[in-house]
Amino acid sequence: MFGPRKSLEAVTQHSEGHALAKTLSWPHLIALGVGAIVGTGIYTLTGVGAERAGPAVILAFAIAGAVCACAALAYAELATMIPAAGSAYTFSYAALGETFAWVVGWSLVLEYSLACSTVAVGWSGYLVGWLQSAGIHLPPELLVGPHGGGIINLPAVVVALSVMGLLIAGTRESATLNIVLVIIKLVALAVFVAFALPAFNGANLEPFMPYGFGSTEVGGEKRGVMAAAAIVFFAFYGFDAVATSAEEAKRPGRDLTIGIVGSMLVCTVIYMAVAIAAVGALPFQQLANSPEPLALVLRSLGEPVAARLIALAAVIALPSVILVMMYGQSRIFFVMARDGLLPRRLSLVSKRTGAPTLITLLTGLSIAGVAGFFRLDEIAELANAGTLLAFVAVGACLMVLRRRAPDAVRLFRCPAPYVVGTLAILGCLYLLFSLPTSTIVRFVLWNLAGLAIYFAYSRRGSEVRRALAAA
Repeated sequence: MFGPRKSLEAVTQHSEGHALAKTLSWPHLIALGVGAIVGTGIYTLTGVGAERAGPAVILAFAIAGAVCACAALAYAELATMIPAAGSAYTFSYAALGETFAWVVGWSLVLEYSLACSTVAVGWSGYLVGWLQSAGIHLPPELLVGPHGGGIINLPAVVVALSVMGLLIAGTRESATLNIVLVIIKLVALAVFVAFALPAFNGANLEPFMPYGFGSTEVGGEKRGVMAAAAIVFFAFYGFDAVATSAEEAKRPGRDLTIGIVGSMLVCTVIYMAVAIAAVGALPFQQLANSPEPLALVLRSLGEPVAARLIALAAVIALPSVILVMMYGQSRIFFVMARDGLLPRRLSLVSKRTGAPTLITLLTGLSIAGVAGFFRLDEIAELANAGTLLAFVAVGACLMVLRRRAPDAVRLFRCPAPYVVGTLAILGCLYLLFSLPTSTIVRFVLWNLAGLAIYFAYSRRGSEVRRALAAA
């Protein structure tokens, strides 16, 4: 029904010049996960979430984290069972068939590219705020796209292109720098909690759910805890980038499990602490839609030096999220090209670095273009739609492969797989339909365009179909 499937053996066998170098160990993978998860979601989307749910944005973070925890357990089993690049796309190819895998891969392209662009726009907001606090004012036409009356968000474009250059230099070098950036980011968030938590005021949590629990239309916008969860979900899903690195892990069985589960545990604790400190220190109306909510809290508490340091840490460290997400997208593109669903020459790797240079270049240019011209909230919502579909697919793959390949080696076994897989699917579908209707329509149109490309071009180039025809 969904086209031919890849065998579990074929997934990990690749021709010379199309295999990625094994350069990453578990510290790199935890840093990749934390680097992707702790970023724009907590630094900038805290304000967007507060605008949609009020103080109950704290609950929204908890719900989004619970859904992601189910998906993370499924990812950990599948990534150690199938240690190949491509994450949900590759799992779907083995479990559900080529057509479904294409839809998942096409959705992941949307996820990673728009996630990168969202972080680049968020980074730009922090940079501008930090420069203005230092008395430096840049031309407003170069700080926002046409939607805000400007020409282009130039800082967002510059940071996206800079990260692209770093990735082209090599995977291991990029991952090592990422560890340093992650440490800076975590120290900054610890400083924020230390300053904001003593100013906690219970009155700021009342009313706790001003827009209710469910996602409902209020003034033309979706409001409520679930509407906020659907947007702050963006804050959690970086762990799937760890699964994308499976082929480059030195010891996949150990390293991937530690990287996926470890990064989720670390980040959930951090998010809850930061969200409680932020909402407790300042009325949610003031936080709502601020491009730099954490720095805003500290300035409001009379801590301008700490606010500048938080903003500076964001300026320094948020590029780590762009790095991990751009890395993830380039690997999805790479695997789809290696499978023949995109032009196969895109899957060539550099002899010097073992990384796919051409696809990284094309990925970076497209991300910079989106970041320069579009709004942060719309980008994040559309990125979330792509991720939610991928997580639904991973939950399904977990259960399908437990039935279809019960004796396959599983270095990590997800507990209660049918319960976890079902909860991941239902939770992600609920969050998906909690997104604005316009976002869902755009997501459907994106995938219709993708299916048109698949049936017009990709299906004919499929390496799996060619192998079956030759047999």
